[in-house]
Amino acid sequence: MWETVIGLEVHARLETRSKLFCGCSTEYGNAPNSQVCPVCLGYPGALPVLNRKAVELAIRIGLATNCTIHVHSVFARKNYFYPDLPKGYQISQFDRPIATGGHIDIHTSTGPGRVRIQRIHIEEDAGKSLHQTPYADVPDDVSLVDLNRSGTGLVEIVTEPDVRSAEEANAYLTRLRQVLMYTGVCDGNMEEGSLRCDANVSVHKPGEPLGTRAEVKNLNSFRFLSRAIEFEADRQIALLEGGQRVVQETRLFDPGAGETRSMRSKEEAHDYRYFPEPDLGEMRFEKEWVEAIRADLPELPAPKSHRYQTELHIPAGDAETLVATRELAGYFEETVQQVSNPRTAANWVKNEVIRVLNERKISIGEYLVTPVALGQLIGMIESGAINGKTAKEVFDEMSASGKSPESIVREKGLGQISDPAAIREQIERVIAASPGQVAQYRAGKASLFGFF
Repeated sequence: MWETVIGLEVHARLETRSKLFCGCSTEYGNAPNSQVCPVCLGYPGALPVLNRKAVELAIRIGLATNCTIHVHSVFARKNYFYPDLPKGYQISQFDRPIATGGHIDIHTSTGPGRVRIQRIHIEEDAGKSLHQTPYADVPDDVSLVDLNRSGTGLVEIVTEPDVRSAEEANAYLTRLRQVLMYTGVCDGNMEEGSLRCDANVSVHKPGEPLGTRAEVKNLNSFRFLSRAIEFEADRQIALLEGGQRVVQETRLFDPGAGETRSMRSKEEAHDYRYFPEPDLGEMRFEKEWVEAIRADLPELPAPKSHRYQTELHIPAGDAETLVATRELAGYFEETVQQVSNPRTAANWVKNEVIRVLNERKISIGEYLVTPVALGQLIGMIESGAINGKTAKEVFDEMSASGKSPESIVREKGLGQISDPAAIREQIERVIAASPGQVAQYRAGKASLFGFF
């Protein structure tokens, strides 16, 4: 019986308007090499100046993941040579990172668990190499480099090897992404590369030493993370059972083939020849600043979900759906203020609101139905003004037009008649107009009840 052991390294792009050590814009999607300067291009004599906001955001994620924040911290040079690394080194942190010793709690089909965070450090991003160029006048055997991303601030969040399955890896990354977005540290956009994950995967038999690990780089979706881990674990097990050995290396995941492929031999820390960054002094800040940042943290997804379950009596699965984003949770909480039953509000948001958001591929901020309007619709159901079936029709019209539920019901004549006298009048009219069916029903033809 083989056991998979996984450690994760997540790179999150910090939500700053300028880069880590210069004033260049971090805006995504502009023309290649249009957001660069002598500092992020690595020109001789250009000196870095640290972005204070980036440090604040790193502290925020450290606090939000239960880490110890180190008020004395040091930047280091990580030396390696790639075309998209113009200086020939990356400014990062090594032996004295900004935060250590945290954790994130997760829940999977096997129950609750905890993934320990070894360290969080600040570093600058590299540029981007384009090996399949979009330009007709560029030969296929030429690679291009876009340095707009070079120098953008990142935090790298490194776990202990506590993860044991692809499901656990997904649960951890899901919760971490939520925390990053709740705290405003990172927008969590994996398609744009704001959040990237590397997985260190090894296998061993329980009771035996840990196996040799391979690192799978730059996994930019939850689906790719799962597929890469599962393939890599199976690959290593097949090697070991075939009498071969696992080589420590860096691999890339090919989504089309569904497999990992060797990229290069795995570097060790000494291969990077780390040394303290001479152009940046030791980073020092007051503990009072850290506590002010802590006081400014929002309610995070885990305690929010727990509060929904205990105070509002929302089922655990529904609560997790409702805290998926801070904006969705805010929408739900505003809706709850309009209604008498929180679970009714939860059902409408979880089932109907999210359905429309997914169908139209929009965010809750773009949605036309306000929490007040949704609360009014729920109130009309509770008062008997409309029934559940009519409410769904009204809701769809609200989602399309943004109109209030009262105006839609009035315009379309969808109001439900609740006056007993008016209902009796309609009944008597139907009976009087259907003497033949009345006689057959009274004679025992019970199937005619549906007719009436």
